[in-house]
Amino acid sequence: MSKIDDEDVSEFISLVKKSAYTGALTGAGVSTDSGIPDFRSPNGLYSKVPGDIFDLAAFYRNPARYYSIAMKYVHNMGENNPNDTHIMLFLLEKMGYLKGISTQNIDGLHKKAGSKNVFEIHGNANIFSCVDCGKKYTKRELLSILDDSKKPLCDCGGIIKPEVVFFGEQLPYEQLKKSEELALNSELFVVIGTSLSVYPAAQLPIIAKNNGAKIIIINRTPTELDFIADYSYRVNLAEFSKKVIETIH
Repeated sequence: MSKIDDEDVSEFISLVKKSAYTGALTGAGVSTDSGIPDFRSPNGLYSKVPGDIFDLAAFYRNPARYYSIAMKYVHNMGENNPNDTHIMLFLLEKMGYLKGISTQNIDGLHKKAGSKNVFEIHGNANIFSCVDCGKKYTKRELLSILDDSKKPLCDCGGIIKPEVVFFGEQLPYEQLKKSEELALNSELFVVIGTSLSVYPAAQLPIIAKNNGAKIIIINRTPTELDFIADYSYRVNLAEFSKKVIETIH
């Protein structure tokens, strides 16, 4: 990871401004500057919770156990504030340069920052719904139910599940479809804060590349798809984004 280079910032802004259609993919590295741990680092989420926390079968066996752990480590993410990278992407969308964001993150911070065209391919930890009737619940409503009975049961008797993709569960079709369309249509595709090791999200820049898009990868560390990047910036994301915000106006 290197010091922020003004020439890199200028180059990035120039590429975005020249592109007729730009899409983005974001990962956990975008949200670490908001105080949200990633999943797989030594101090990440998986170092603090049982290994089966996102196993679908384990959830259905004992949903109360899941919530007793996840309310502390997972479903508090929405309480954090967006950082400069979220703000930068919102600004690019507001200025008409960015057509959409596909994100692996479940914290909802892109929407909290103001971005409108966000495709949450791994779900959103701030939304809960009944697996039987589909009724949606806020975190506050669910906590009230758990306080009363310890069982996350809907009025209809169904289990209330977070709208997060568990292992053994299909990704939300519409969100994935829109993400693929974003990649297919992109003239420029920007990847930020992901190691590109988790599929099908990591397939998106490949789809974009195969359809003629230029690929920008912005990350603190090397990724598994650096070899397809046309431009690569190994930087602190928030610092880079802050420079972009200051320069693009």
